[in-house]
Amino acid sequence: MSDGEEQALIYQCVRCGATVKSSELELGIRCPYCRYRVLKKVRPPVIKRVLAR
Repeated sequence: MSDGEEQALIYQCVRCGATVKSSELELGIRCPYCRYRVLKKVRPPVIKRVLAR
């Protein structure tokens, strides 16, 4: 991955479900499609393995 892709966080709109990169967001946190102000951060698909003792 390049630095631009690594720094860009991915958000998902709570109302319309659109996924938006942080680089696509303009002033403030607002969905560019429906203009809703509530976005949640999408977790990366990383599986963490922990040893059980």
